[in-house]
Amino acid sequence: MSYSNKYIFATLPRTQRGQPLVLGGDPKGKNFLYTNGNSVIIRNIENPAISEVYTEHSCAVNVAKYSPSGFYIASGDQSGKVRIWDTVNKEHLLKNEFHPIGGPIKDISWSPDNQRMVVVGEGRERFGHVFMSETGTSVGEISGQSKPINSCDFRPARPFRIVTGSEDNTIGVFEGPPFKFKMTKQEHSRFVQAVRYSPSGSHFASAGFDGKVFLYDGANADLVGEVGAPAHKGGVYGVAWSPDGKQLLTASGDKTCRLWDVETRQMVSEFVMGSTVDDQQVACLWQGPHLLSVSLSGFINYLDVNDPTKPLRIVQGHNKPITVLELSKDRSEIYTGSHDGNVTAWTVTDGTSKRITGTGHGNQINAMRATDTTLFTCGIDDSLRQVNIESKSYTGDVLALGAQPRGMDVFVEDNKVVTATVKEIIVAENGRKISSIPCNYEPSSVSISTNGDVAITGAGDNKVHIYTLAGSQLNLKKELEHLGPVTDCVYSTNGKLLVACDANRKVILYNAEDDYKPAHDQEWGFHNARVNSVAFSPDSLKVASGALDTNIIIWSVSVPNKHLIIKNAHPQSQITRLAWLDNETLVSVGQDCNTKLWSVNGI
Repeated sequence: MSYSNKYIFATLPRTQRGQPLVLGGDPKGKNFLYTNGNSVIIRNIENPAISEVYTEHSCAVNVAKYSPSGFYIASGDQSGKVRIWDTVNKEHLLKNEFHPIGGPIKDISWSPDNQRMVVVGEGRERFGHVFMSETGTSVGEISGQSKPINSCDFRPARPFRIVTGSEDNTIGVFEGPPFKFKMTKQEHSRFVQAVRYSPSGSHFASAGFDGKVFLYDGANADLVGEVGAPAHKGGVYGVAWSPDGKQLLTASGDKTCRLWDVETRQMVSEFVMGSTVDDQQVACLWQGPHLLSVSLSGFINYLDVNDPTKPLRIVQGHNKPITVLELSKDRSEIYTGSHDGNVTAWTVTDGTSKRITGTGHGNQINAMRATDTTLFTCGIDDSLRQVNIESKSYTGDVLALGAQPRGMDVFVEDNKVVTATVKEIIVAENGRKISSIPCNYEPSSVSISTNGDVAITGAGDNKVHIYTLAGSQLNLKKELEHLGPVTDCVYSTNGKLLVACDANRKVILYNAEDDYKPAHDQEWGFHNARVNSVAFSPDSLKVASGALDTNIIIWSVSVPNKHLIIKNAHPQSQITRLAWLDNETLVSVGQDCNTKLWSVNGI
């Protein structure tokens, strides 16, 4: 019995309005870095479907940067902790851990010889610190600025300099080592969001909330001039230099990115990224031939220098916890829905993603089911909506449910949708309600068998309620008792078995053909916390369960005492939903916003 992680369809960067985001570039040119929650995401820049997730921080990570050698990554978190870990080993062994400031770290920069590091942020007693990356020994003080520091950079050539950009509207210049305050530059009239040296160190650029970008001499910090006048109509969140130092890329809250000629300080081209608030540009990175920007939505845009009208590629997905999961009928696509109401379609073969367009729920989606042509979704806006699978957009068909839906399934034979809300169980057909029965328990999920039996789990009364669907009417057939709130249930593909899981850590298998008696005496109770989701393999021979304990367990139906545990399947994050792509491939989603594909063999 074995398992391996086949793919990770990684989370997007976690963004926040009015806050710059920092992307980390790889000196070897292969990957780029960003953060979401407790995770650092390492993504292949050529093929962003290839990704890795580092999850060793105990609180939210704000920034991660490669060392100039490319062998180490330093990541800084909300508590002021910096972890330095290696990039060579798959386990990403920890080299050092330091606590240079007593508050959120906002930016990190390495010296070009890999030996020194500067971190800045919102410390209680200081806003930044310079130290040796091997020992943590102090090699200077970051002082002279009166408010939190958003950005810092090390000059990549001798004599070493450090520049910092602060919320007191100033740029701090430091000389060393040991690094001492030299001066502040006061050209900006609002928060300074980003400071970055050119690759040769001959200049540095600063960007601010005032929409301005300034160029300075890299050695003595004299003002060379302003880029554009001003560079943008909105705040500038990021600047990135071209590898040859001749051009500058800027990202702004005015929903554009702009390319500038450094010598003339004139605009070369403009990338208009959209017209909604989500199209604000909060970060940029120039790595080799790739120009990247990040939208407030979290989307990663690959900009096209030859055609500024549209990006070469947009990496889409989620940056909020994923609550629902469904597969297309031919199992070529995975659909995921998140806490913020967004739905993404993923192509299984290459991991490409597309956000479902149109008017959706606008907030958490609680259930999702697919037929050949339609994806049904229900959310806590108390509605049932439909997505056209071919066009990947909401159709505009909306059924008001009158109460919050907790579960839903489709009886494919005649396209009836059964939705369980906190007040009633509704049967709908062709977008209209055709019958309903009151619900005196709080439901949590719905599953419909091929023979028309409907199982609805009760989170309020610890029961699985079995109904028969005759025409448009639901009739109660049987109730199955559990020892805790029942969280999920699903019928096997052949309709012969039903599996249900509960908050009492148990997974119970029932024989649907024998009056729903337990299918075996073996107790499936190896989870350490509430079980959130269960799923049958297509051949009905395996059951997967995912829980609050971050683990997935694969159970054998034919040999009940045989099981396989995937420990920490989504580290530091509960598993919310599971589905089988085929008899050997399992899909899992969790609160870490990642979608993972697992190969499972020998059970």
